[in-house]
Amino acid sequence: MTRIFALHSAYGLATVAAAIDEGLLEPRPGRVSRGGAGGDRVLVPFVSARVPELVTGIAADPALAALRTRFDRIEDLDALLGPLHPSGWEPEAGDLPLLERLFTRAWNLDADDLELFVQSPQVAPARTLMSLFPRAKITIVGDGLMTYSPMRVPLDHAVRSRIIRVLHADVVPGVAPLAGGPVAASVPVPVAAFGRVLDETDLGEPLLDTAGHPLDDGAPTAIVLGQYLSALGLLTPREEIALQRELIDRAAVAGPARIIFKPHPAAPPLQTDAVRERALSHGVEFAVYRGPLAAEQLARRVDARAVVAAFSTALPTVQALRGTTIASAGASMLLRRLRPYENSNRVPLAIVDALTREDSPYVDPARLQLLVDAVGYAMQPEIAGHLRERAELLLRDLTTGERERYFAPERLRDLRLPGAPAESAARRMLRSAGGTGRMEELRLTAIGARRRAGRAWRVIRGR
Repeated sequence: MTRIFALHSAYGLATVAAAIDEGLLEPRPGRVSRGGAGGDRVLVPFVSARVPELVTGIAADPALAALRTRFDRIEDLDALLGPLHPSGWEPEAGDLPLLERLFTRAWNLDADDLELFVQSPQVAPARTLMSLFPRAKITIVGDGLMTYSPMRVPLDHAVRSRIIRVLHADVVPGVAPLAGGPVAASVPVPVAAFGRVLDETDLGEPLLDTAGHPLDDGAPTAIVLGQYLSALGLLTPREEIALQRELIDRAAVAGPARIIFKPHPAAPPLQTDAVRERALSHGVEFAVYRGPLAAEQLARRVDARAVVAAFSTALPTVQALRGTTIASAGASMLLRRLRPYENSNRVPLAIVDALTREDSPYVDPARLQLLVDAVGYAMQPEIAGHLRERAELLLRDLTTGERERYFAPERLRDLRLPGAPAESAARRMLRSAGGTGRMEELRLTAIGARRRAGRAWRVIRGR
């Protein structure tokens, strides 16, 4: 069997590498690859960034060289599609059989003995590849907390029926992701194995801030991660600066001698200046790190006392890996701001909020799973329709304040879920009934009555 791993992120690549090391991808008869009897492993890397020329992809990143050795060969999707961007690769359905033959020949595949591993299955190129190889079994590879959200678009039955599992780093222990549900099996990668793979990405280069000063000198340190939420339209630039300052305040609670700020690569310098002033006001040293290390590895190298962010996947990851204290700010406000309600960031936000709240009622993984299931259903009631009973179970048990923290009242009303606000008479008149609005239903009923009366009158008059 040939296994194709179409991946675009270091996180996804590390997840697969750890799964291979742990033997979670069942062995196949035939040739022995690095990591065991795994058939022919083909890494198909691509760059999903809007401007690929400004990004070092997983095929070329020197920090990922050790991870790439888990595969027997590499077939660069960017090189094959260029100059077409992978995210724009959406061929016509009639072209797929021809493309299947061309790709099968180019990559030396047996299309009848194939397994496909993809990230972000809702969009190209993953969605295209799943349709391109119509007989391949499919595994979804998790890419952080977004994997815990339900699918945001429905997949064709011919594709959906071939999704057999969701492979994900177990950074929220005891909680299963909703992607691929309800039939796909959840395959958690042990966090210890995932951590060992992440350690391989640290090349041991000097850890320096932007001024050239060493950061791994043993000083008590907290880390603040920037996410550039204003670029997503979630906050205004002014609001984001205020949020970054609040994150600094949360980091200062850990009592560090130094706060390291790891800004989003695209964030403007104004944000960094604002958080520097806030850190200095707490009387702590401030440093900016723009190096290649992922947040998880940065936290390990400096032995961070705390890691603080809005809702970064790094938060539950560092907590699961090392027991590091984590904190967030603005999560409840961002949950209210997200539009539309179906926004896939909603579940990551809810998870981080639940994990970092004081006296959180979601410490028990089973309770957190119930929250994830309920929010997932409210987001995608058709795709995640199997979770309605779970949503009702949670909502019947929540206080008003707790319910409003995670669920918009109008959403509860539209889905007729427990805790929904009372419906006004005008809204009842306008509410859909069997696909037709109530006002329209009454209008059609009146028209029908008039027509029946007219026919009866004509019969009486002998016409």
